Formats: sequence, structure tokens, C-alpha cells
Amino acid sequence: MIDLSLDEKTRTLREMARWLGRTYLRPLGLECDAAGAPLSPDHPFFRQALELGLGGKGLAAVADAPEERGAQNGRPSRAARRTVVLAEEAAYWDRGMATTLPGPGLAGAPLRLLGTAEQQQRYLSIFEEAKEPRWAAFAMSEPGAGSDVARIRTNARRVPGGWVLNGEKMFISNGARASWVVVWATVDPALGRDGHRAFVVERGTSGFSVARVEKKMGLAAAELASLVLDDVRIPDEALLGGEERYRERGGFKAAMRTFDVTRPLVGAMAVGLGQAAFDQAMALAKEAGLAGSRDASAARLRDRLARARRLVEHARLLCWRAAYLADLRQPNSVEASMAKAYAPRAALEAASLGIEVLGAAGARSDRLLEKLYRDVKVLDIVEGTGEIQRLAMARKLLGLKDDGAQA
Repeated sequence: MIDLSLDEKTRTLREMARWLGRTYLRPLGLECDAAGAPLSPDHPFFRQALELGLGGKGLAAVADAPEERGAQNGRPSRAARRTVVLAEEAAYWDRGMATTLPGPGLAGAPLRLLGTAEQQQRYLSIFEEAKEPRWAAFAMSEPGAGSDVARIRTNARRVPGGWVLNGEKMFISNGARASWVVVWATVDPALGRDGHRAFVVERGTSGFSVARVEKKMGLAAAELASLVLDDVRIPDEALLGGEERYRERGGFKAAMRTFDVTRPLVGAMAVGLGQAAFDQAMALAKEAGLAGSRDASAARLRDRLARARRLVEHARLLCWRAAYLADLRQPNSVEASMAKAYAPRAALEAASLGIEVLGAAGARSDRLLEKLYRDVKVLDIVEGTGEIQRLAMARKLLGLKDDGAQA
């Protein structure tokens, strides 16, 4: 049985996110889309976000309440469920802007899962004490290793007192503006997942540079950067969790648990985009008088509207189930993959339907539906493609040996 109720705190936070989205995220997202580039880090909005309390540890921190954590009082947390609700609401208004809000972003999960208490204090405290907006980033993907993360080639070489990193990372969210980046590397590619290590690399470290900020089909407000590590020397303390943490594939398993946390969030963001597209399609259908028309094409569109509504609702429930299990501290890798595989496809159908209702005008760049279609298409790729998610689910459900060839 799943608890689908929203408590008072969650409803209040959702209303805050709705106000933020209507007032800032959608207008600024449209501005970024027209410019084809994200807002600069010194844009006044980010300072406003900080003043509103959104620049700390991100959505997870806003959603979490220490006094409600199950570890303290025996009751399940609501943090994961709150986070997917907030992620959906923020993405409804603009997913690109939602991911560019100040905070640790995707880097927060591996730091909490792998990092020592001292590392967590050092790297997360910059957000709690921030007087200006700050970001962090999570660097896994490479030119030759996207969803197949077992193929990462960024090299980590032991030297006296620390490590030297060499390699390239790409499609890194907030990578160009991050104060620090969690970089995944390997001590030996021949070891596969056994060779994986996670390091924190701080901005300004010698040899660590931004190659470019990518131009994308959609999500223009989201900054995706390519990073270069050229003989980057870091101290022993930069290895997340210390060497002992990586024995018996602990590092790779922690990476996979990171995805179990973030995939329902990406799914929830797809749900938000799908809901926005469905709402637009419904409004257009009513304006066009399709609701009462007996025309065969109108009947077909009504059937597709009903199907789009079902798909979006199913996707929402999958995301909530994955989050519910996370709050119970129960395994949720299959459910997380289900949410990630299903939600972007559902959202894409809703956006496609809206464009169909509009007809030829649907492809015009001044239509929100055209932007939503481009934005949601990207979500089938990030955090592991739909094909990879289905492969991961099959291995889990059939009890097949996991060879590590998935994100």
C-alpha cells in the first residue's frame, strides 16, 4: 500500500514552487530559449532565489525536515516524495530553469552517500553559509561513456599525497559555474566498475578547465558544459569516502544508488512537462470547439487527449512509488528505472498531441508547445536512456548477472 496523501508542508511548498514558477521560471525560461543560452551566474534572479531560501542544499533540503526523518523517530521520511512533487511543479513552469537553481544539484546525492562527515561538512557548508549563489556539479558522462558508465576513461593515478586526474567530461549540468564537481574516474579501465573512484575537484584547481557550454535543441536555460582535466592534482582528502569505501565495488554501487535517487526526480520533471503540454492541448481543444464536435478527426483527438491524460497520470504514480520506497529506505532501483523510462515518453506524447491540435501553427517558435516538445525530448536521454532503463529492469526482474553496462 502506498501513501499518496500530501501533508500540509508539502502542499505549502508546492504552492511556493507554483508562485516561483509562474513569476520567474517560465518568463526567464522563455527568455533563455529565445537567446539560446542559460542565464549568467550573476543574473539578479539567482540572488533573489538565495534570498527566498532556495540557494541552500536545493530541492532536497527544502523538502526534508530533520525532525521528521525516520532514523530519528521510527517513522518514514517524506523527503523523497516532497522532492518529486516540487520537481514536477518546477518543471511544469520550466525544467531548464529548475535545474539551474543554486545548490549542489545532482552532486549532493553522491556526497551524502559516499562522503565522510568531514567531507560533507566542508563541501555542503558553502551552500548553507552562502552570501551569494553557488552551484556544484556531477561529472560522469564522457565522449565515449554516456549511459554505459562502466566505460569511463577519465584516469585517476596515485601519486605521493594524492591523485592526478586526466580526461574529459561532457553534458555536465551547471559544470561551468560549479564551485566544486564530483568527478568519476577509473584507476584502471581493465577493472571495469572495480576501478571506479569519485573525487571532488574544486574550481580553480590547476589543469581543471571548461572547454565549452553546449548549444542544445531544448532546455536552453540549463547549463551543460564540457570539462577538461589535464594533470589535475588533488589531495588524498578529495577522494570521496576514502579508499576503504571502494573495496568490493562500493564506489560503483554508490553511483548506482545515486541514480536510484535522481531518476525519479528526472521522471517527475518529465511529468511536469507532460502536464504542462496536456494543459495547453486541452485549452486549445476547447478553443477550437473540439469538445462537442462530431467530426471524426475531433473524436480521434479527444481519444488521444484521454490517452495522454492516462499516460501522464501513470507516470506520476510511478515516480511517487519510487520516491515512497526511497522514504522507507527500501530498494527501489527497478521502480526508479520504470519512472525514468516511462515518464519522458508519456510527456512527449502529450506535447506531440498539443502540436497536432494546433496543426501547422504548432511548429511556430512562439508557441509554448513547440518549446515543451523540444525540452521533453532531452529527458529520454539524461540519467540513462529509455533503452538502458529497460535493460536494467530486465536484469533485476530476471535475476540476470549485472555486467555494469548501464548508467
